[in-house]
Amino acid sequence: MEFQYVSGALVALLLLGCGFSWRMSGRKRRSKSGSVGFQKHGNGEGHRDVAASDDVVIVGAGVVGSALAYALGKQGRRVRVIERDLSEPDRIVGELLQPGGYLKLMELGLEDCVKDIDAQQVFGYALFKDGKKTRIPYPLENYRSDVAGRSFHHGRFIQRLRKKASSLSNVRLEQGTVTSLLEENGMIKGVNYKTRTGEESTAYAFLTVVCDGCYSNLRRSLCNPKVDVPSCFVGLVLENCRLPFENHGHVVLADPSPILFYPISSHEIRCLVDVPGRTVPSITNGELAQYLKTVVAPQVPTELHDSFITAIDTGNVKPMANRSMPADPCPTPGALLLGDAFNMRHPLTGGGMTVALSDVVVLRDLLRPLSDFNDASTLCRYLESFYTIRKPMASTINTLAGALYKVFCASPDPARKEMRQACFDYLSLGGIYSLGPIALLSGLNPRPLSLVLHFFAVAVYGFWRLMLPFPSPDRIHTGARLISGASGIIFPILKAEGIRQMFFPFSMPAYYRAPLLRQIIQKKRTTHMMNEMSH
Repeated sequence: MEFQYVSGALVALLLLGCGFSWRMSGRKRRSKSGSVGFQKHGNGEGHRDVAASDDVVIVGAGVVGSALAYALGKQGRRVRVIERDLSEPDRIVGELLQPGGYLKLMELGLEDCVKDIDAQQVFGYALFKDGKKTRIPYPLENYRSDVAGRSFHHGRFIQRLRKKASSLSNVRLEQGTVTSLLEENGMIKGVNYKTRTGEESTAYAFLTVVCDGCYSNLRRSLCNPKVDVPSCFVGLVLENCRLPFENHGHVVLADPSPILFYPISSHEIRCLVDVPGRTVPSITNGELAQYLKTVVAPQVPTELHDSFITAIDTGNVKPMANRSMPADPCPTPGALLLGDAFNMRHPLTGGGMTVALSDVVVLRDLLRPLSDFNDASTLCRYLESFYTIRKPMASTINTLAGALYKVFCASPDPARKEMRQACFDYLSLGGIYSLGPIALLSGLNPRPLSLVLHFFAVAVYGFWRLMLPFPSPDRIHTGARLISGASGIIFPILKAEGIRQMFFPFSMPAYYRAPLLRQIIQKKRTTHMMNEMSH
């Protein structure tokens, strides 16, 4: 009897020890699994344990990096975030979060990051063209009262996200400049970086997430970058004035391209002037100021005109190139690309942060069932489903941004002029004609098919108007070119985004890979546990 008790106790202790060892395998790298284990250094005197102390290394602590660090930290992962500059950033974009993005912020438990930074609620848009204006509200009736867009100083928002992430004991933010990815046998094992003091250092992790922004120097090994620069923004801050429609974004369909206004605090209004091309007129010799005063100012709403001129005279004018880049990943074991380093769209519609936060939610949910990331190759195949699952939200906003920018820009072509006017008038109709497009833009209805239907509804609406009261050969010709031009705008964008992934994600093998690979990973884990028990 006593022997049975002793045997039972020994078995219980053995199982407890095996279970502990199995759980700790998610924290330690084993050389026999192909991970970084013991590594010989420099003079060859012995071996030093450089086993990864982190589950994840994140390069960049912007919107994506900080939000992902918090999300994974809440799952119990050990996360290290390496950011080039941890001081408050000063940017002229990343200041408007659409309602769909705010919902994602809520899903991540980060909605308090827009509090105490003088963020302003945004309830819709106002369009201006040739002295006419129309208001397009967000369809928020079925949501909580606090659900709306938010606009703020970008830097304040980033600092709140960083503070929230670093509040977790298992998340560490570090200032440093990542110089390269650490690759061994085709797998990414971490990063090489310079610390704040200039020391060369290495961070090892089972998964490296690169989200170092639009100027990323690491993306080339993780995707096929095709960066386009269709225009530049010139940013100004207007003070001592009120928007024609309070708590709304304002879009002026100006010549040659749109002008944006939205509040970023209780007393400041951001103005973004779009300038077509890769460069802006010279700031140093006064060409830019002259351009803003002579070309842009006469098209600014009267309520904002004087403050616009004052902002130019203060000299606080900041230009920035607008970049677009479709997502074209190269799946790499041990690494993943996110944010503007991975996918960009024209910032006209303010959809960048909505896509970014949506991606973080998708990735968090995919990683949640996994207790560790030891098997880099299997994890890489597993995460290929990420690129398909993210498509509805990302591609809808990307396509809308690219198409709207081309439609909103002025053109001497009569067909393009008709398309631009038809778009303004279509949105002015109200009802489903405005609610449908604004639901797409806001990230509340990420359905690519709905986007295409509304886009061609605008084109058909423009064609039909040309036929009234009586069609003529010139009108028919212009209408045909209008339809053709609309196709020429949207189809290349759809092709770049991936038509099959956008409209038929269920036909993609990777879509079904996540649950299947979860079973494989679970089976491997069970086998590993049984092997440990047998030893």
